[in-house]
This record gives sequence, C-alpha cells and structure tokens, in this order.
Amino acid sequence: MEIKGSCCCGAVQFVIDDRPSMMGKCHCSRCRKLGTSTMVFVKRGQFRLVSGEDKIQSVEPQPPYKYVRSYCRSCGTSLGEPLSADDTFPINAHCLDDDPGIRISFHEFVAEKPDWAQGPEEEKA
Repeated sequence: MEIKGSCCCGAVQFVIDDRPSMMGKCHCSRCRKLGTSTMVFVKRGQFRLVSGEDKIQSVEPQPPYKYVRSYCRSCGTSLGEPLSADDTFPINAHCLDDDPGIRISFHEFVAEKPDWAQGPEEEKA
C-alpha cells in the first residue's frame, strides 16, 4: 500500500508506505485554527518526504499542547509534523491524496469543541 500526500500547491509531497496506525480528531483551538484537526499517525520508517523540505515552516506549541505543527511556506497548507524525529507522529489527514484505509478512532480536547461545530453530520464526541 502506498498513500501519497501533498500540500495545496504541490511544493511539499510525501508518501506513506503502509496504512497509518490510527486516525483521530483534535478539537483544541490550536489545531482548529491551524487546520490540522484530523490527523493520521505514521511511523518514521513508513514516511518519506519526496519534495519540499525547504518549504516547511514549524510552529512550536505552548502548554498544554505538545505537538509542533508545520505548514507549507508557499501555500499555507497545514501539514502536521512531517519533520518530526519521533518514532510516530501526526500528519494532517486532509493532505492525503489517497484513502488511508482507516477512519477516525478517537477524539481529543473535546471540552474545547465549540458549540457551533455541532450538526447532523457530527455529534459531540
């Protein structure tokens, strides 16, 4: 299985060589504002950055948040953590060009989910 992904302008491209370990949705204000609410978690050995490393800018977290968030300097697409040195790290699921073969299995920071985010398509988790 090979899952391709990219930013909106195509400057940053990557490949995930196998199904991600899980998919989750974060409702914290930081992830919502950065556009990284739905993430897949990948293992270092299954992720390959094909192009655009020089286009990736990172935003450091402030407590209580722990994840660095990165985006494409050219188009602003939120990427997750493609430059992470961790064994497992999040990638923005909205950047995937192919179906990852998994679905959302958890929600976090649900207490920060705004009331306006409720609708028939999404119940309060």
